[in-house]
This record gives sequence, structure tokens and C-alpha cells, in this order.
Amino acid sequence: MDEVVAEYIRRTVLKIPRDEIMGVLRKWGFLSETQLGAINFRQTKDSISQEVVQLCEENSADVKQAAILDIIYNNIYPNKRVWSVYQMKKTGEETDLFDFTNFKKKFKRRLQSALKNVTISFREYEDNAIWIRIAWGTPYTKPNQYKTSYVVYHSQTPYVFISVSVLKSNLPLLCQALVVASNYHDIREMELRSHCLNSLKDIVFKRYSQNFQTHYPKQEKNVATENVDVRIIQEDKSEKERIQRVNREVFGDGPQPKLEFAQYKLETMFKSDPKMDVLEKREPFRCLVKFSSPDLLESLKSLVPAGMADAPLSPLLTCIPQKARNYFKIRERKGVLPGSFVRP
Repeated sequence: MDEVVAEYIRRTVLKIPRDEIMGVLRKWGFLSETQLGAINFRQTKDSISQEVVQLCEENSADVKQAAILDIIYNNIYPNKRVWSVYQMKKTGEETDLFDFTNFKKKFKRRLQSALKNVTISFREYEDNAIWIRIAWGTPYTKPNQYKTSYVVYHSQTPYVFISVSVLKSNLPLLCQALVVASNYHDIREMELRSHCLNSLKDIVFKRYSQNFQTHYPKQEKNVATENVDVRIIQEDKSEKERIQRVNREVFGDGPQPKLEFAQYKLETMFKSDPKMDVLEKREPFRCLVKFSSPDLLESLKSLVPAGMADAPLSPLLTCIPQKARNYFKIRERKGVLPGSFVRP
């Protein structure tokens, strides 16, 4: 067995929590039950990893087997990576029957034609998710197994979740291979990022109960309480109940998907007194709105109860997931985004 492969397997085993090493190795399926039973899991993790490597040498493990073990590890612990969401689009409404074998063949051919030294591994899961692992090299060096990109593609949807390595220059090649292999025409980033892959899936697949309101009933002001001390307002039972009710109407009852980054482009008209004639031309005001937090949606949800914002919260904040889903359609009318890939 190659020394590089042996060292990579050893490091992968070291990353797995001790109590879960047996389960991960069993899912891998490369070692027999007899070999697994011979491993002493009560010793240090370093000693366990050495025993695993020794057994892999007996079975003549190669790069392919090491890559599969890495895919299994990242599938079980996806939160170790930062994921971005991409959306693909067809030119028409035609639907193609998905063929996994044909997809792998076209993906490999497209990527390897552009870059010779690259290792590509696939694994299909029951939820129609295809996990792709790419180890990048250069025209003069072998693929670096420690600088990998991961792609999770759900074959029945246009959504792709990508976790890139430090070699971001290879991202256009990766997007090109995805578009060609899946028979789509265009792919663009939805500008949603998070360590929590499942939360990103919940957002784009609409698998959680958040209500998106665009109109709120006008709240009557109680002049008598406007000057009351803030501490008294927070203790007022009816006000707290109103805040809880409004917050529930906006965010729903369940926990929010864990989102760490979101951005969208905002375009609005500048309003001023016509008599002042401030603007020579009536041009829209444009800006890029960015949000980041360890748990963005939960942070927004807590603003009103914490007294940091008025209820109800602005739709510009509560509709972030919806705006991200509609981003592709909005920008489509204005042309191709810089940096996006369009199939020739």
C-alpha cells in the first residue's frame, strides 16, 4: 500500500470519535468482521489507527478505498466543512431520466479533460444524494488528498451543495463538469453558506415551517404608555404575549435552520421632496445586504423578544431564505451574474 494512502487512512481514523470508529469502519465495508474484531478499541486512538492501517495493508488498500472512507466520514460529520448552495437551470422545461452511471462518466470525462491529475470518487445514498469527492493536483503534481472539494447533488432537484478546498481557482471547472453531467444549462451560487448542511437543505427544499409575511396590520399606539420605563414594558404580560404571537406568526413554532451567511442585492428608489430637487436623475438606489452569524435565523428570531427590535420584524430580515430561493429568478431577468457559469 502506498505510504500516502496509509497516512491518509490513519489521519481519517484519528478524526473519528473513539466510540464511533467501529461503526464508521463497518459502514466502510473494506475490512472484514474478523479483522474488525481483532482491533483493540480500548487503546489510544493513535494505536487504533496504526492497527487499522496494518489491516488495510493486508487488504492492499488503494486511493479509491481511502477516498470512500473519507466520503463516509464527511457524510456522517458534514458540519466539519463550510457549505455553499448552488442552483442549476435548464433552458426549457424538459425532464431527463437520471442515470447515475452516465452522470459519473460525463462528470469524470469533463473534469479530467481539463485537468489530468485529479482523483474523483462517488457514493450514492438513499435520499437521492450523490456525494462527490475531488482531490486536486496540478499538471506537474499528483492529487493532494488533503485539499479536496465535496459536492452533494440531489438528482431529483436543481440544487447542489459544494464545499471547496483552498484551491478556489478550480471551482469553475467543477461547476462546468456538474452542468454538463447533469444536462443543465446554467449554475449560480445562491449566496447561502453554513456549516450545517442539513439546515441548508431544509431552506432550499422548504422542509421547515417558517411563515413569510409581506403585510402586517397597523398597530395602534398607546400614547399613555409611550413614556413608561422600558423595564416596566418588558414586564407587561399583554405586551409579551403580543410579541410572542407576532414572532410565532413570522418564524413558526419549530427551530430555525442553522444558517451562517446570507446576502442579497437590494434595489429601491430614493424618495425626496420634489421641491428640493436633490436628484438630477431618478435612478434607483442599489446596495448589497450581507448577514453573518453563528446561527443567523435564530439570532433574527430573538431580536424582538430581547427588546432589540420592534414587533413585527421587518420582512427584509424574515424573508432571507425566501429571497435566496428567488434569487435565481430575480437575477435571470437582468442577465448573467459575474462569475457564474453558462454552458456553451
